[in-house]
Amino acid sequence: MREGYEGTGPGAITPDGCAVELYSRLPVRDEPDIITAAVPAGAHILELGCGVGRMTHPLLERGFTVTAVDESAEMLDRVRGARTVCGPIEDLELDETFDVVMLASFLVHAGDEEVRRGMLRTCVRHVAEGGCVLFQREGEEYHTDLPRERVDPSGFTTRILSAEPVGDGVDSVRAEYVFPDAIWTQTFRSRPLTKEQFEQALAEAGLRVDRYLTEDGIWVRAVRR
Repeated sequence: MREGYEGTGPGAITPDGCAVELYSRLPVRDEPDIITAAVPAGAHILELGCGVGRMTHPLLERGFTVTAVDESAEMLDRVRGARTVCGPIEDLELDETFDVVMLASFLVHAGDEEVRRGMLRTCVRHVAEGGCVLFQREGEEYHTDLPRERVDPSGFTTRILSAEPVGDGVDSVRAEYVFPDAIWTQTFRSRPLTKEQFEQALAEAGLRVDRYLTEDGIWVRAVRR
């Protein structure tokens, strides 16, 4: 396990505390539509932190080619139809570039500063000239007004129980997912980033925001500076 990360519940748990079976159950929302509207048709996408393929599979159905990367072999076992690469995102060195690089799942908020910088370097290293990088950010109130919960229409409940400071601007976040037949928890470290801090982090890596794709600023399209 990565330091500061923990998960409980049935099935395999990844190094960052994610439960493979849980992520296999989570529904697909509007993310594939947001991505499709932001990139060229038929683009080759490098998906960093693909998990079980929750976004991979809808993107393949929309005609994209996807290279899916995750550090969990158990997660990648659930991915179908895409080329898969197993290993930490921050260490990825593929001898090729892609039309689109995608870093979703709030990974840009990694608590470890060196890991986050490594992830951003990976994005820059693998995006083709004229290509773009898509990021998924945390919402502005993700770490406040806790605990809070959301009941999904499909019948499970997500609870963000706490976000406790652990130093250097990083919080230890604890989440719980309650299904009729199982409960999973995840504890992970996250660094809240204002819009200005996010854009500064991108600038240090050699990227700039091209546009915010959603009104809440969660999805972002970036390009080389």
